[in-house]
Amino acid sequence: MDYKDYYKVLGVEKTATADQIKKAYRKLARQHHPDVNPNNPEAEQRFKEVNEANEVLSDPEKRQKYDQLGADWQRYQQAGSRGSGGGFDWSQYAQYGQTGGGGFGGGSPFGDEADFSDFFSSIFGNMGGGRTGAGRAGAGQDYQAELELSLEEAYHGGPRTLTVNGKNLRITIQPGVEDGQTIRLRDQGTPGRNGGPSGSLYITFRLRPDARYTRAGADLTMDVPVSIYTALLGGEQQVDTLAGPVKITIKPETPNGTRLRLRGKGFPVYRQSGQFGDLYLRLTLTLPTNLTDQEKDLLRQLAALRK
Repeated sequence: MDYKDYYKVLGVEKTATADQIKKAYRKLARQHHPDVNPNNPEAEQRFKEVNEANEVLSDPEKRQKYDQLGADWQRYQQAGSRGSGGGFDWSQYAQYGQTGGGGFGGGSPFGDEADFSDFFSSIFGNMGGGRTGAGRAGAGQDYQAELELSLEEAYHGGPRTLTVNGKNLRITIQPGVEDGQTIRLRDQGTPGRNGGPSGSLYITFRLRPDARYTRAGADLTMDVPVSIYTALLGGEQQVDTLAGPVKITIKPETPNGTRLRLRGKGFPVYRQSGQFGDLYLRLTLTLPTNLTDQEKDLLRQLAALRK
């Protein structure tokens, strides 16, 4: 059985204060929480190790006993192959892990001994000190929420208020969020147990379809109706974009379906201040309707000239 260096697990010195231990534990528990690392066995194992280390070092009685054991551990290892020889009195430690039969016993009073190593059970198996499973440190429950946005709201970002579990929460949306994108707000779930980290709030954005635009990452595409006269003779036309009105120049004899590219007039790049995608304009020619007799005559003349 290997000795577990709980101080090393939490990344603190042996002289660490209770507050330093709590801070280190909360940081690591958030980092390796199973909800943050789904289907990740390594993160799950690390999470258990962090909880075990905190279980010992956050309890003054356990920490004192653990520190005493650490000083004698080398002597214990040397005496291990010789039973109780070597001058090492294991009983002063193992008594906390025995269940009446001597040697290393099981039986964690915390209700979920599978979460703890053999090392822990051997030293602290029966060292309840009045603490029960409900007294173990643990992370709080996470919340899940969805927030619906229009494309313009996602473009501009800004403050929004949503209600989660009866609590109004004001958040600031970063411009450029994607449909289905999820962000995490730490400590906005339920409070942790006995010094454990609070849960998180996961917000998933749902963008309503916009009839004007097709989005691909930070690039946008929109159809721009152009009269047949402007397409044939050329001219200028104003286009309303999410960035504001833009005047474009249409060359004479522009074919239907021509694409124009407006650099930097697309969607903002998420968390990249000042960076934008491009806007692609697909020119679609519109035919005149309700022609007058004079207009029809002019068109016949034009058709005759083109023969």
